[in-house]
Amino acid sequence: MTTSTKTRIYLISGEASGDLLGSRLMRALREKTKGSVEFFGLGGDTMEQEGLKSLFDISELAVMGIFEVIPSIPRVLRRINETIADIKNKNPDVVVTIDSWSFCSRIHKALRKLNLGIKQIHYVAPQVWAWKKRRAKTMYKYIDELLTLLPKEPQYFTKHHLKTVFVGHPVIESDVLKADGADFRSKFNIAPEKQIISILPGSRHTEVVKLLPDFLAAAQKLYDLNPDICFVLPTVKTVASRVKQMTKGSKLPLAVVETEADRYSAFQASSAAIAASGTVALELAICNIPHIIAYKVSPLTYFLAKHLVKIKYVNLTNLLLGYSVVPELLQDKCTSDNIVTEILELLKNGSAYERQIEGFAKIKEHLSCGSQTPSQNAADEILKAK
Repeated sequence: MTTSTKTRIYLISGEASGDLLGSRLMRALREKTKGSVEFFGLGGDTMEQEGLKSLFDISELAVMGIFEVIPSIPRVLRRINETIADIKNKNPDVVVTIDSWSFCSRIHKALRKLNLGIKQIHYVAPQVWAWKKRRAKTMYKYIDELLTLLPKEPQYFTKHHLKTVFVGHPVIESDVLKADGADFRSKFNIAPEKQIISILPGSRHTEVVKLLPDFLAAAQKLYDLNPDICFVLPTVKTVASRVKQMTKGSKLPLAVVETEADRYSAFQASSAAIAASGTVALELAICNIPHIIAYKVSPLTYFLAKHLVKIKYVNLTNLLLGYSVVPELLQDKCTSDNIVTEILELLKNGSAYERQIEGFAKIKEHLSCGSQTPSQNAADEILKAK
């Protein structure tokens, strides 16, 4: 047993989007406790910058798609066992898992069986409103509390005996709102008259492999049509080496950037973006960067998803608004020609552009909760639970 008077929190984030949420949560917890907190667990670059020493490199977990995951199962199971052993050794006050419920649920189930008396919280609700609704009925068995990012999510879980609290979406406290596009142009010597398009193929290896070739092909066609266009590809640690390998030898005016500061200033400098579905789309929305969503998975994964997922849109902006403002090019529609068509339409600054900007103005209202930041709200809930 530890004799430390500090609050001991074990954080688990299995991918880049959760890593960003985790880093903001760490800052809020440090602020709320006046520094009287210790962190352990799993995280990526941004959580490590906040002082977390990750148990292992979370890039090993960066896999997406039902059939794409299968070859990684033995490695993931080993990492789960390693994580459980580390939690037993560290004996924290609270275990907080962030997103990635498929991975994190296995941690929680194993901890429940051990009956260690450690409070267990999950941050970011599984999207039961889209698929696997049965998850909502059983989560109370494995966690003590669920923190949600979207205002309508608690209703799916509270009726099944799980304490669930809407804390707001941390994207509204993103540093992207403070970034300066002029700084990015200066740093990378890009003239003011050049249009910049951000290319965002995701943070998982399977996403990059499937999406980046089409994104780069679209970029080449756009450049052939207009040599005053240049491109930036913000990436993250989990896939940076693969991205560099796949873009090596490209004749495009393309900058690959890896830091959060460069990523956000690149967004602010961009006239448009080509993005995989995910949190990044909300970041683009809140800083008024017109964009399209393009995504595809293996044919078998898509076949199953088409029959299991019961939502009209995949992009959160469209889902929150209840109507489409961001084009979604999914599976067979995810082609370089279709991407080019949609991007050119946005660059005209006509009705498609105006429709997006009007929609983005409404998004912040859906994502905030009270006078504190979402991360501060989440920190309060975690500290009450310990």
